[in-house]
Parts: sequence; C-alpha cells; structure tokens
Amino acid sequence: MRVELQRIVDAVAAHAGRPAVIEDRRQRVVVYSEQTGLVDEVRRASILRRQTAPEVIAWLRDFGIAEARAPVRTPARPELDLLPRLCVPVRHHDLLLGFVWFIDPDGTMADVDLAATGLLKELSLALYRENLLGELAAQSETEAAWTLLADSPDTRDQAVKALLEAGMIAADGPRTALVARLVAPGQRQPDERARIALEQSLVAARRRAGTREALHLVRHDHGVLLLPAEPAAGRPTPEVAARHLDDDLQHVTRSLGSVERTVVGVGRTRPRLADVVESYAEALHAARIGAQLPTLGRVVLWSGLGIYRVLARLGEQQLTVADVHPGLARLLHSPANQALLATLERYLDRAGNAHATAAELRLHRTTLYYRLQRIEELAGTDLKDGAERLCLHLALKLARLTGHHRPEE
Repeated sequence: MRVELQRIVDAVAAHAGRPAVIEDRRQRVVVYSEQTGLVDEVRRASILRRQTAPEVIAWLRDFGIAEARAPVRTPARPELDLLPRLCVPVRHHDLLLGFVWFIDPDGTMADVDLAATGLLKELSLALYRENLLGELAAQSETEAAWTLLADSPDTRDQAVKALLEAGMIAADGPRTALVARLVAPGQRQPDERARIALEQSLVAARRRAGTREALHLVRHDHGVLLLPAEPAAGRPTPEVAARHLDDDLQHVTRSLGSVERTVVGVGRTRPRLADVVESYAEALHAARIGAQLPTLGRVVLWSGLGIYRVLARLGEQQLTVADVHPGLARLLHSPANQALLATLERYLDRAGNAHATAAELRLHRTTLYYRLQRIEELAGTDLKDGAERLCLHLALKLARLTGHHRPEE
C-alpha cells in the first residue's frame, strides 16, 4: 500500500512541479516526495516525526481546510517558521481522508487540478484503503487494550493472550500504568486539538519504551500509557517516562488556550499485564488528585500521596467534609475564615507544634494562639483532643481534594 502511495505522491509532485506531502485527516504525514527547494521547519519536523505540531494544526484549520472541497491557500506565520502553502483536501464520497500540501513561498503557484489528471481519484482510493486497514488494526489493539482494564480477571487474561498472539506486544511481564490529564480552564473537557496533542505525546512516549513493549489509549478526558517496568538498555523507568511524557505535553500544549496545565499520575507496578488494571486505578486517582491540587506538581505518584490515597477511595463513597467534621464544614462557607483555615492546616501538618507553625507562618506566638482559640470557638472543637485533631485534619485534606479549600488562591 505504501508503495502505491509513494508512486502517487511522486506523480503529484511531478505534475505540480514542486515537492508534495500527503497527510491523513488528523494531519499525520503518510508519505512525501523528494524535498527540494525551500523547506521550512514545520515541514522538516512533520516529516521527521510523522506528525504535525498541535499549534500548527490549530493555525491551519482556522482557514477551513477540514471543511474545504477545493484547494485552500494558507499564509505564512513567521513565529511558527511556517511558509505559505497550498492545501488540496482529499475526499472519498465526501469523506475527508487527508490533505496534499505544497509550499508556495512567493505565492506564484497556480491551483493544482489533480482531478483532471486522475491522480486525485487514485489518491482518494489509496488513502481510503490505507485508512480502513489502519483503523481496523488500531481498533483491534484498542479493544484488546481496554479489555485489560475490565473487571473480570478471565477477560483480562484473554486480552493478554490476544495481544500476544497478534504480535501487538512482545511479551508479558511487570507493567506500570501512567495516566495523563489535560486540565482545561474552568475544568472543561479538552477540545479536539488538545486530544490530538495528548495522543501525539503518548505515541512519542510509547516509542521511547518500545512500540511492542507498551500500549497507549485515549479517552475523552485522559490518556493511558501501560509501560514495561523491568529495566532494559535505553528504556526509561516509569517515573522517568512520566517526566518525559509531561515535558512532551508541556511542549505540545503550550500554545493551546484550551489547556491550562497538565498532570501525569503514576500507579504502582504490577507483576503481570493482566493485573495492570490495579495500577491504572491508582494512576487515574493520582492524576485526578493532581488536577485538583496543583501544589502536588505535574507528576504525581500514587505511592507518594499519603492521606490522599485514603481520601480518594472514600470520595468514591460520596464522603463530604460535613461527614468528617460538621464544624469545619461551617467555616469553609465563609471567605473571612480562610486565614484561620490555612493556619489550622499548617498547625495540624506540623503535628501541633506551635513554635514551628508560628515560625513558618511568621506569626507571633500570641497571634497563633488567638487564631487557634478562635477556630475552637467557631468550629465547636477542642484542639487538645487527639480524635478531634484527626477529624479536622482529614476534613481539611478532603476539602482540598474537593476544591472547597484553596488557601493558595
């Protein structure tokens, strides 16, 4: 199939009298002719990486290339090192399959009539077959991979067997799950450009680990990477892989206004691929907690979450702050009490050490004691009671997790 596509792109380039690149509908490079003449950095990078940067996709799609039925001209954008282009959309029975791109630095290129030569029809049929085969293979892998995250152990064992028999993975063994989340402003769902950026970063991470060693999946609000945990030459550990994945996400989403920040959750390693669902559940919780609590950083390990591990599980049972400590819940409703709550949390984080708390908050000891006394009055509590301190501490951490307590804002 690629031989046929290569023949067509070479014929297209010869007809147009300049180099051509063919992309699929998601703007991943499929095939390209010999590249001569003026080439910008966008083309070099897309050929090298077989994909187009999300910020470039966003810029080009603003000109309607995904809806077009005729050639579209796109202007230069110097800050992206992008020269002017002529784009010819490729469709099969009105189904968008991809694009043919020509660089047109001086704007002198005439519209290319590929339909008249029969090349457009050849290309649409070839891309249709390529797309169909690719979609079937991707769907088969995705279905087997998602089955790994099913509840039934027997079903998961069958999924591992299917992946091994199809050659989608090289071997079974210890696996670690990573979950990547893109946090949109106002906690909205990421848009299509953000999801494309997420998948590109997961594919890059999978290549670093070994394509037949790792698996990746994309859902509507997060991406999953299932990595081999055993050390091997050139293969990063799951923690290092998580940092690399986050770096990739930072790079590809930097210009997307639909993404506020990124977070990668890391679960604990499990001995078999069929058991990785447990690591996935931990990584998913870690990513969700990290999305809610920016102070934890962009890479969040489930093993390092402490009390939040408990609260994440309890949160599934619809536990509220009022369930843990009704008095503290009352304080949370008033903005005037935020300084008191921040003081209380720091005091409890320091195991009730007044000297350390006052020094850290730069408060006079008398001021600290006044605030603690005021908290006791307003919340109806006694800070000398160990059980009360435990409930207050848990309630504060739960309030952070649910977004009701944000002292940093």
